[in-house]
Amino acid sequence: MDILDYAFMQRALIAAALVGITAPAIGTYLVQRRQALMGDGLGHVAMTGVALGFVLQTSPVWMATLVAVVGAVGMELIRARGRTSGDVALAMLFYGGLAGGVMIINLGGGQTASLLGSMFGSITTVAAEDVTAMAILAAFVLAVAVGLRRQLFAVCQDEEFARVTGLPVRALNLLMAVTAAVTVTVAMRIVGLLLVSAMLVIPVAAAQRITRSFATTLGLAMAISVTVSLTGTAATYYINVPSGATIVLLAIGVFMVLTALSAPLARRRARAARATEEVCTRDDVKV
Repeated sequence: MDILDYAFMQRALIAAALVGITAPAIGTYLVQRRQALMGDGLGHVAMTGVALGFVLQTSPVWMATLVAVVGAVGMELIRARGRTSGDVALAMLFYGGLAGGVMIINLGGGQTASLLGSMFGSITTVAAEDVTAMAILAAFVLAVAVGLRRQLFAVCQDEEFARVTGLPVRALNLLMAVTAAVTVTVAMRIVGLLLVSAMLVIPVAAAQRITRSFATTLGLAMAISVTVSLTGTAATYYINVPSGATIVLLAIGVFMVLTALSAPLARRRARAARATEEVCTRDDVKV
């Protein structure tokens, strides 16, 4: 049977492609500024939004987006004002969001099993309205991550320098946090809220093993992410394995392969650099 014969698989593959494109788009900046675990915190707080969506009988994707955005803004404001450390803010998101989600769905008369699809990813939970919502949210993420790449990169590299040059650092930091929150909710149906941070980080880390420029890293990370997302989703159909876990394990496998290839590539680059240096030295001597 053709995998595309089924409407739910068509929706799942479209959703997987959206996840593959958006996750490393914002994940590259989070890795650059050493906030790799931010996705975990936002994934946990989005659990409260998913639970509210079930209880209120509204779209869990939009409700999770709203709650995750509020949590991201709150965390960024706390971090910027220095009232507590970023680690404490993340911990509050981790545990408060998860506990809030479980509590709300139980008080609403539901079962915690209703959250499992969003927690770990499930291709059968992707509805047509979810694909529409994910496409809109993915367009926003790409518009920010690609359209403001120079400004966001400057802020990630050196906030003080970016502030001196006149960039609105606080606004850009808030925008980055909001975009990360949106990315988390885009990915929750396929990868799951508990595993979404892996897709923000692992493809970027894998690309960094063999690339040296920011633009090349971003492009390769997107290619890796799309490939493993589509492959993992297809594997879920053919061999009946969890989509989120499969996608993450494939991403880890790519990371390990590129890590193995990075050592000889680094040696080759070093030899080329030495050869260029020797040529330049001989030319200087002749002059």
